[in-house]
Formats: sequence, C-alpha cells, structure tokens
Amino acid sequence: MSGAVHDEKAGGAVRIDRLVTAGTFELDGGSWEVENNVWIVGDDAEAVVIDAAHDADAIATALGGRRLLAIVSTHAHNDHIDAAPALAERTGAPILLHPDDLPLWKLTHPDRLPDGELADGQRIEVAGTALTVLHTPGHAPGAVCLYAPDLGTVFTGDTLFQGGPGATGRSFSHFPTIIDSIRDRLLTLPAGTVVRTGHGDPTTIGDEAPALPDWIARGH
Repeated sequence: MSGAVHDEKAGGAVRIDRLVTAGTFELDGGSWEVENNVWIVGDDAEAVVIDAAHDADAIATALGGRRLLAIVSTHAHNDHIDAAPALAERTGAPILLHPDDLPLWKLTHPDRLPDGELADGQRIEVAGTALTVLHTPGHAPGAVCLYAPDLGTVFTGDTLFQGGPGATGRSFSHFPTIIDSIRDRLLTLPAGTVVRTGHGDPTTIGDEAPALPDWIARGH
C-alpha cells in the first residue's frame, strides 16, 4: 500500500516529493510492519530517488515521465531496498550503495548487486543542485546521509529521526558509532537544516542537537 505524493519543498525548478510506502522490515529472524518515506528530488525533467521502498510501481507513478538518474540507498536494510531492482529494471537507473553495506544487501538480493558505489564526499547532481554523500555508520556499516545545502535539507535515512538516533539493537549496528556519526557529521550542519528521515515526520538539526547528551546517557 502506498500513500499520496506530497510536494515538500520548492526551490526554483527543484522540488522534493515524499511518497510513503508500506511493507515489512525483516532482520535477525524478526518481521515488523513499517511505513517508509521515499524521497524524490528533481525537477520536471529529471530526478533521483532516495530509498526505493516496497512499491516500484508507486514510485514510478510518482516520477511521472521524468528521467530517473539514480536510485540512492541510504543503507541496505530490506525495507529501504526491496523495490530497488524492479525500479532499476523499469527505468534503467543505476542503484547506488555504500560498499560497507553489501553484506546486508545480499540478505535481500543475493543474485543482484548494486550498480555503483557511494563514497563519502561524493556529489550526486540533479536538476542543477547537488546531494553530498555523508558516510554516517552506526545504524548500518554503510549508512549514508545526503546533504543538499541549496535546499537546506539533509536526507538521513535511519541515522537520525525526530527524537533521536536510529535503532542499534540489531546485527550490523553499533550505538557509539551512530552517536559519533550524528555528532560529527550531522549536528555540525546549520541549525535550520531540515532533516528528512526514512520513517516519520521531518525535524531540524537545531531541534535535535540539544538532546545529544540525553541520548548518550540513555544509550537511546
């Protein structure tokens, strides 16, 4: 099941659309019903998709006739990548993933590797703006965020949410590492930067930064 596309932000010709899709998250023998944010950044001609979750048909419909330049995966938990191969086959767009998440990727797609690698500092250009890759391990070894300074936003996947860090209680995750990533890579961004997350509602860097000591104390 998929929700409606919401135009989150307009910046000149560039816009950010959010599509909410639903499915399951599966890891370590467990299965949970989840809703994911699929972010589409672009203009009327071209776009990139951040996290192809659950429903390739709904994502393709949201793209309309736009050329898809890339399918960017913030990490390789199944609920963020399960629709990526089908969307890639449909559109011809490459799937990009940080190589440290290949072991997780292979749990979901053992017979289909990503098409390219993401690296810290890499720039992904679309519609006259750029998304800069920030390697932010912790929730997963190859987790990345995508910072778009021109749009005043950062796409954080499951690294940072409204109210705290992403979960680190399952395999491939590490709480001290995610805290380091958030403190050193995200909380250094301008306070007004909008945090667009992999699940749930957006927040801002300024709203989350004061809570860092509490997260550490609680071992969130």
